[in-house]
Amino acid sequence: MQKEKIKNFTDLYTWQEGHKLVLMVYKITREFPKEERFDLVSQMRRCAVSVTSNIAEGFSRTSRKEKVQFFSISHGSLTELQNQFMISQDVHYITVEIFREILEQLMVVHRLLNGLLRTTKLLSVPLPDSRFKIQDSKQ
Repeated sequence: MQKEKIKNFTDLYTWQEGHKLVLMVYKITREFPKEERFDLVSQMRRCAVSVTSNIAEGFSRTSRKEKVQFFSISHGSLTELQNQFMISQDVHYITVEIFREILEQLMVVHRLLNGLLRTTKLLSVPLPDSRFKIQDSKQ
């Protein structure tokens, strides 16, 4: 079985799992107290959206350095979101069960994003979507 070529950021499994996380964050934060709408809820939603947005932007960049930069920003947003969910549990906005559920998805995205970062950093061949191709000197 041959893997399909990744043509769009939405083909990335990392982005797909990140998108699931975004939807979970929106659903969970709907139940937060109204007074948190412009504080913690807004911050959590922006962090979640930042995870997938930076994966998408990194995917579209042509240089490896830029890709790593955007994937790293995504990683930072993911860690920030984890912290915010810890706070949410501590102040009893979410149950232990919901915290475990969201933590599981955070860890899935974390592992996938680490893999994406590692792969991007270690690639020794030109990236498939690069505008500049290295010419083979034997041709």
